[in-house]
Amino acid sequence: MKSLWISDRKNLARFESLQIYYSAVSRDIERELVPLANDQKLAILPWSPLSGGLPSGKFTRENEKPDGARRATFDFPPVEKERLWRLLDVMRPIATARKVSVAQVALAWLLAQPHVTSVIIGAKNQEQLLDNIAATDLTLAPEQIQAISDASALPGEYPQWMLSRQSADRIGQVSGNT
Repeated sequence: MKSLWISDRKNLARFESLQIYYSAVSRDIERELVPLANDQKLAILPWSPLSGGLPSGKFTRENEKPDGARRATFDFPPVEKERLWRLLDVMRPIATARKVSVAQVALAWLLAQPHVTSVIIGAKNQEQLLDNIAATDLTLAPEQIQAISDASALPGEYPQWMLSRQSADRIGQVSGNT
């Protein structure tokens, strides 16, 4: 924000996009960078939209390091594994029902986010590249997008979790009286 302010103040060229790590597995940018990008009309171009291949469908709770997977030896970018498993539990049935890969579902969810302009993919072979590109033809139903969003939601931050906890009894009374 400060660099944008300086650009404006000094009549200089400004940043027009953010290349940042973002995926259904890791939504940390939604706390500060997405509101900034929306407010300042910046494009968001996520890199590692499949979090190093985690939502590709080959990773499971039982097999966290499948043979041949880059993540078997280089566990980056960091992710919260329990959120990943919940997310895969939601995305696998969607992929099966739609007859597409789990990776396509993950990319389609990302492309459906109104703050995402495009994604920067990193396929290691032609098969992965073609599969990733096919995600641009997949339109998820609103309830599928919501299910993925719910499964991958960020935990509440302070003070929100405290306010929710303190208000729980009053919120219950208000909704019970209306």
